[in-house]
Amino acid sequence: MAILESFLNTLADLANKSGFAGFLADGGWKNVIMILISFVFMYLAIAKGFEPLLLLPISFGMLLTNLPGAGMYHSEFWQYMEKNEVDPTGATVLNDHYLDYGYILRHGGLLDILYLGVKLQLYPPLIFLGIGAMTDFGPLIANPKSFLLGAAAQGGIFFTFIGAALLGMTAAECASIAIIGGADGPTAIFVSSKLLSNSDSIGVGTIALAAYTYMALVPIIQPPIMKALTTKKERSVVMGQLRTVSKTEKILFPILVTVVIALMIPDAAPLVGMLMFGNLLKESGCCDRIAKTAQNELMNIITIFLGISVGATTRADSIITWSFGKVIFLGVIAFSLATACGVLLGKIMYLASGKTINPLIGSAGVSAVPMAARVSQKVGQQENPTNYLLMHAMGPNVAGVIGSAVAAGVLLSIVQIG
Repeated sequence: MAILESFLNTLADLANKSGFAGFLADGGWKNVIMILISFVFMYLAIAKGFEPLLLLPISFGMLLTNLPGAGMYHSEFWQYMEKNEVDPTGATVLNDHYLDYGYILRHGGLLDILYLGVKLQLYPPLIFLGIGAMTDFGPLIANPKSFLLGAAAQGGIFFTFIGAALLGMTAAECASIAIIGGADGPTAIFVSSKLLSNSDSIGVGTIALAAYTYMALVPIIQPPIMKALTTKKERSVVMGQLRTVSKTEKILFPILVTVVIALMIPDAAPLVGMLMFGNLLKESGCCDRIAKTAQNELMNIITIFLGISVGATTRADSIITWSFGKVIFLGVIAFSLATACGVLLGKIMYLASGKTINPLIGSAGVSAVPMAARVSQKVGQQENPTNYLLMHAMGPNVAGVIGSAVAAGVLLSIVQIG
């Protein structure tokens, strides 16, 4: 009888410690919802091809972090603690906030360790290294006016920053939400991981989910805005062929851009510097092995680590909130405004150029490469089947990559000054 009782007690203990018991605990229903949402994202990535390289790792990280008892990610480890330091003069005490990385390394789960690369801002610059190694800046160099379109599209970021501030959000939250308008996932993660802590009402995972969702929805969100702001005549404009860019120009471009932007906006240097370094590896012609590694092996590894660790931050208690709804709403506003700003400047350039510039290429000023450029091409061909805007749209598109990194640096500077 005692043996049977002991066996039953053991079974009861196992049941109480199992993940199934976690679903029955207070708030366990939220975990169920998040797991179902992760399944939806997996479906979108696998069946619909919505940014699968990042959406699939993010959705699986979301699944892992919401399985009760798995212990792979601990949000409580990422709470900032206060550190008091005596001023060198001895007159005042400085309050600083820090994370106990040593404790995380000793006691953290697998996803805690991987998330260090996000929190220390390592993964986004390395992603930019790979992007730079795969990017051809030739269309931008051939038509420097594209820089203006790439810059104009960042207007959505700053308009949203102001709007979020009017809604009473903190400067860190405003910047993290606004950067979604750049349609650049790594940049959004870079800014939010640098500014947000667990004390904020939104988290890095929330920002990443919104950013990559809108990146995937570029072909759905942009065309109605483009058509609403342009006429059939404007959309039908056929642009002339771009000039050939020399090898010397392609080599000098990343060097000069790095120097100029790093000196003007130091906070943008990590992203822009790695982007341009990757491009220099590609264009130099003497580092093929390294360039291919940056394009393939390194890019793939970092993408896996970035996606699954960002997904780990999407805990049910931080996602199923009203704040998440605000992020989604303001995110689509930011992205829509960014598209509109690019198209509107495109219309101005259309008139200033004697109606030789198709304003549709302005929508490609967001940083979704090359998807936004393909959307410009598709909408243009709907009006004129002989129109080929892709290479012209690639100029603003790659300018948008640089522009989003610069905007990130400006936002970081604003928040730090504030």
